[in-house]
Amino acid sequence: MADTLKPSRDISRLVEIMAALRTPKTGCPWDLEQTFETIAPYTIEEAYEVADAIARKDLVDLKDELGDLLLQVVYHSRIAEEQGAFALGDVVLSSTKKMIRRHPHVFGDGAARDPAAVKLTWEEIKAEERAEKAAERSHLPGTASSPSHKSATLADVPVGLPALTRAIKLQDKAARVGFDWPNLQPVFEKLKEEIGELEEALVASGDSPPGSRPPSGNQDAIKEEFGDMLFVMANIARHLKLDPEAALRAANDKFVRRFAHIEKALGERGKSPSQSSLAEMDALWDEAKVIEKG
Repeated sequence: MADTLKPSRDISRLVEIMAALRTPKTGCPWDLEQTFETIAPYTIEEAYEVADAIARKDLVDLKDELGDLLLQVVYHSRIAEEQGAFALGDVVLSSTKKMIRRHPHVFGDGAARDPAAVKLTWEEIKAEERAEKAAERSHLPGTASSPSHKSATLADVPVGLPALTRAIKLQDKAARVGFDWPNLQPVFEKLKEEIGELEEALVASGDSPPGSRPPSGNQDAIKEEFGDMLFVMANIARHLKLDPEAALRAANDKFVRRFAHIEKALGERGKSPSQSSLAEMDALWDEAKVIEKG
């Protein structure tokens, strides 16, 4: 056991460590309690931390965060192995088969005419793989079958994606079969329509005029209309070829920077935000904007 505690560049050592952590009686009590479901939130969190390190251009953190994400793959694979479903080697085999199969222009006889042709081939191969997966599910223990009401076109867009990212992917899939606006103009018209419907929902809830007080009526209707508005906003981002998550992250960062300026300036006056008026903070916000523009 002592030997397995030594760091190594060999991934097999990581597999051994995870096996030791999951060994009944001698393993870690916390690790032994975990399941696919309890580990999944950590997997998502680690993926975000990888993205954060990339955004910060911190390669030292990126190395560590990629290691944490790799650990998640090993963790899920170990749980699956204990259930007799698959092991890490099967995960690697699946990935290598997929990459070789989806790149016939690199590993086979296919010709890479242009990026669009490559993408079309990729989608055709993915469709074949979906059919193979359906057959495999019937033989793999503990695997749920796909619901009958699920769209065939949208079937492989993961439910667990961030909502804005998933909206883009759903719209992109639908667009490939012709369900899309030809340009941005009708999308903007749809956005105006959805904003109007949100205002109507607020008025119907008893919030009249809109925004005068917290809505007291049908929250479900308000939430639905707000969701529709966000979905159209995601469609605008798609037409502009923007990542809405990245755009919102940038807006969040900008807000943090400018609010930090407000706090700093108020601190120099011996005050805190809670001791200041909105007008005073708005003036400092505008000052931060001027400073950022140089």
